[in-house]
Formats: sequence, structure tokens, C-alpha cells
Amino acid sequence: MAKLFWQSLLAVPAALGAAVAVSGTAIAAETAVTTQVSSFDQDSVQLAQITSVSELTDVQPSDWAFQALQSLVENYGCIQGYPDRTFRGQRSLTRFEFAAGLNSCLDVIATLIAQSGINPDDLATIRRLQEEFQAELATLRGRVDALEAETATLRAQQFSTTTKLRGQVDFNLVTPIDIVTGEASTSFAGRARLNFDSSFTGNDRLRVRLQGGDGNAINGLGGLANAGGSNYDVTIDDFYYSFPVGSRLTATVAARGLQGDDWVTSTIVPFDGPSVADAGGPQFYDFGGSTSNGAGVGLSFALTDNIVLDAGYTASNPGGATNPGVGIFAANSQSYIAQLSFLSDGFLDAGIAYLHNDQSTNFQGGLPGATDTFAGLLNLDFGGFFVAGHGAYSTFNGGNDFSWTAGVGFNNFLAEGAQLGVYGGQLPQYAGTTNNPFIVEGYYEIPFNQFLTITPAVIYGDINTGLAGNDDTGLWAALRATFRF
Repeated sequence: MAKLFWQSLLAVPAALGAAVAVSGTAIAAETAVTTQVSSFDQDSVQLAQITSVSELTDVQPSDWAFQALQSLVENYGCIQGYPDRTFRGQRSLTRFEFAAGLNSCLDVIATLIAQSGINPDDLATIRRLQEEFQAELATLRGRVDALEAETATLRAQQFSTTTKLRGQVDFNLVTPIDIVTGEASTSFAGRARLNFDSSFTGNDRLRVRLQGGDGNAINGLGGLANAGGSNYDVTIDDFYYSFPVGSRLTATVAARGLQGDDWVTSTIVPFDGPSVADAGGPQFYDFGGSTSNGAGVGLSFALTDNIVLDAGYTASNPGGATNPGVGIFAANSQSYIAQLSFLSDGFLDAGIAYLHNDQSTNFQGGLPGATDTFAGLLNLDFGGFFVAGHGAYSTFNGGNDFSWTAGVGFNNFLAEGAQLGVYGGQLPQYAGTTNNPFIVEGYYEIPFNQFLTITPAVIYGDINTGLAGNDDTGLWAALRATFRF
């Protein structure tokens, strides 16, 4: 009996020492300051009981406090871990954490003393230690109760347990400085997107995108990157389901919205996205006809951690309910793409691509016919700046075409996350032109916060219509504001 009593008393300094020396005792909340708890980690509320110190994945026998932890866990059973079986022993200790850890050990001690028949005066002395932190424990209990009530309210009122709503709104203001035929005044283009992204396993994604927009500019040079639509009519722009097959293969089935570069993991060149003109994204992906209103299927296979093979097939809408007998493999327009990419976190990113479309009307002459395109893409990242570009060779209607872009960019230029870029090149030869259009754009993408990005740009282009009396060259100033929520 006396042995049990002394064992109980010895647990007191052990508990105090472990709580002070090891900062990750059983806790119900985390805090960023030591004087006041202002927020709580919801995942930490439900603690995991452990019976062996080996269950704590971040505690090693070489740790200086390992023996103290082992004693408290295996001899007294008064230490708990986080739900992910971690102890987080390098964190700073707060009074709340100290109180929670001490209370857990003193509960065990009180049980041991009660079983040993200790003198009530001795038991009262030990309990006074526990009562010293009663106020902190009461505050902690109240905060946990409030958090549980808020969580219950959120669960009852949430939109969906599997779906997240993400939105993006783009405003484009474009002013011609040197007037080109057909664009003589300031214009505005806007586009809004709502993405409903659902996941049922944590690794898959079902996306339904609603989009509406109106307006465009520099149309002879491919238009703006973040523009599209007419009269702000809302349409389903994307409708697909992507899911993993094993550890290296991802399959995508699309009802609408995916074609060309939508099937590839990366378009390699960093201008794709930040640029205001659509030409910043290699335009050979968009040529060979439009099949984005049809169904398709794609596969992405990671051959290694750095080498990815992407393939996709898209068929234009063959008539839908009005002509169900045609089927996707007899559609008026079908396109294919395959791309092999080398993607690293270092100096070199590169890719080679092949595209085919059997009903193209985009190229010179605008006559239907098959188009085959072979392309190479390259990005050299020197740390503070990058050099990137692409080249594409296409054959169509008995003719051929070569397009390219090249440029340089500076990441984190004057501001964290900002990008300054300048690129130029020869665009694919559009229907109705006699030569390849030429474009040069300089842009500066500035993220003001996680919700707002402002991108001013200057764009120069030569449309090359070849029509007598037309001024084919133009200079535009553009400003794009992008809101994400």
C-alpha cells in the first residue's frame, strides 16, 4: 500500500516536469500566443488515447525527454496525443496546455490514491494543485463547448459535404493608343465563373462550371485571355469528372468544355495565365477547330516523378437529343492531342506535343479540312528570372504554317508573387489573313492579396490582313482586374 502511495506522489513531479519540459502534452487547443488563447484548432479537440510512447510518430528514443514521456504514458497512462498520433513536442507551452496535461495526470494520481486508502489530508493537498488551474480549465471547457456549437451550426447549414464553390470575376479595360481598323475606342470586357468542385474520395474531382461574359478586344490577334461569352448569357462551360486509377494514372471523362491544352498537365510557358492577351498561352493548342462543346476522354500518366504523358480526345456535339444516332465517333469535328512533358522544380521544363483535328476552319482560307500540328515548348528558370517559348508547325488543306513565341519574365519583381513579363512572336495564320499576325506584349501581374490581382499591359500587334487601305498595326493599353473568392 505504501508503495502505491509513493508511486502516486512521484507522478506529481514527473507530470510537472514533463508538462514544462515537453511542450506537446495532451491538449484540446492550439494558440499562437502565450498570454491569451484567441483561436482553436478544431482537429485537436478530440484527443487520441495512447498506451505506448511508440504510438507517437514524432517522438524518438533519442529525444532528451523520451524517458519522461515513456514513464507518463506507460506507467501512469495520463498522456494523450493528437488525432494524427503526433505529440508536437517542440511547440511553446501555454498555461492552458500545462493545465490540461497536469489535470490528466492528477486524475490518474487521484484514482491511485483513492485505491490505496491514503489519509484524506494528503489527498486534499494534492487536489489543491489541481484546483490552482481550475479557472483556466473552465475557460478552456467553455471555448470548446462554443466551438462544438458553432461546428454543429455550420454542418446543419452547409451547402454540401462534398462540394466547394469557387468563383472568379475578370474585368478588362482596353484602350487603343495607335488605332487599328475596327477598334477605335476604349472597350470593356467582363467574364464571371462559378466552379462547383466536388470530391467523393478526396482524390477525385467533379467540376461543373457556370460562365457568363461579354466583350473582347484585339480580336485580330486572338483576343483577350480572360474574356468570352455574349450578352452575359450563363452557360455550362466545363462539365467533367477526373479520378485516379492507381498511383500514377489519372482519367478524365468530360461531357463539355475540354479540348487542346485542357488535357495536358502543363503548357510549360509561364506567360500562360499572367498575360492579358490570349497569345500568351500558346495558340497552337486552340487551332485545328473548336470541339469544346462536345464530349471527350483524357488520360494523364506519370511515367516518373518528372515525366508525364498526357492524351485527350474530344468530339464536337453531334446533334445531341435532336440527332442521337450520330454518336461521338461520327461527330463533324474530332480532335486528338498527345503531349510528353518533363516538369521539374528546377532549371528545365520542356514538352513536345502532337495535335490533330479532322474538321478545321481556323487556318488560311477557312476551308474545312484536317490539321496536324507538331510543337515543342521550353522554359528555363534561372531563379530570379526565366526564359521561355515555343514553336509549332502545322499542315492543313495542302499548306503549312509555322508559329512561335519567346520571351523573358521576372518573378517576385518589386513585390512578393508579382511577375513582370515580355514576350512576342508569330501567331498561327488565321482564316482571312495573308500572313501570320505578329504580337508583342509586356505585362505586370500584381497580386494585392489572395482575392485581387491587377495586371496592366501594353500590347503591340500587326494583324496582317493584306487588305489595301487597312491599317493592320495597333498599340493597346490594357488593364485587367481579377477577383477570386
